[in-house]
Amino acid sequence: MRIVSLLPAATEIAYALGLGDDLVGVSPECDYPPAARDKPIVSRALLPTEGASSSEASRMVGEKLESGGALYQVDEVALRAAQPDVIVTQGLCAVCAPTLGDVEDVARRLPMEPDILSLDPHRLGDVLGDIERVGRICGVEDRAAQVVETLRERIARVRVRTASAENRPRTLCLEWLDPMFIAGHWVPEMVDLTGGADVLARPGEKSRRVEPKDVVMASPEIAVLMPCGFDLERTRKDAPVVTRTRWWADLPAARSDRVWTVDGSSYFNRPGPRLVDGLEILAHILQPRLFPRPSRPKDAHREVG
Repeated sequence: MRIVSLLPAATEIAYALGLGDDLVGVSPECDYPPAARDKPIVSRALLPTEGASSSEASRMVGEKLESGGALYQVDEVALRAAQPDVIVTQGLCAVCAPTLGDVEDVARRLPMEPDILSLDPHRLGDVLGDIERVGRICGVEDRAAQVVETLRERIARVRVRTASAENRPRTLCLEWLDPMFIAGHWVPEMVDLTGGADVLARPGEKSRRVEPKDVVMASPEIAVLMPCGFDLERTRKDAPVVTRTRWWADLPAARSDRVWTVDGSSYFNRPGPRLVDGLEILAHILQPRLFPRPSRPKDAHREVG
């Protein structure tokens, strides 16, 4: 089996299923596990957003989309060299990977047209279902069932423990900082499972833009900054774009020093197995008495002052 993954979540799923040796092509963002970085790159980003601030990246992406241009491109030469039997791509976000239509167009021109599996999850259950789908198309159904069962057990442990929570803090999760977007899809569900109440988002709904007045009216007691594609260091660097504003200082979360920055790229943005790691990180943030074990310093940080 020769597998090409065009998105980081699918690459993580493949490795979780023991298919690392079968991966013959990945995207430039496929960086976990570290072995994925050694795989041939078969797609490329068309915008130089590496190192750009939230506002700069938003401007570039907005201008590109407004002009009708693509943000990613499949490298047809590299894809031909990979000779894939299966290509795993996505239909969730045009900003994250080549579109399904582009992938299908290139695949039709290959000497042997591969199977294409498109992932489009919106809830945690969808993510677990995608793991099973990858397992089926790649012939490792039993391994996929084992991985999913282990993840379900970890989710259940969190759910059971938070059932005894004395309060459910009003929680804000931001997936982008300038402009501000609330985290949608599976994140509100993660907040609910870990004993919080998401003040602006609903499970399964898309991420959407919000204004400062919306956040002020929501009066969050905890705020978690998880910009899409940012690790913890980059998130902390960009955080002042919201945390240093006058209106932010009056939020209950800011007044009580319950503003957190996290490694969103690893644990909250990618719909793969490590979302359950993110669930456990969020459990400590929202319910530290029930989940006293702190996160690793490189995963989450409490912004004080």
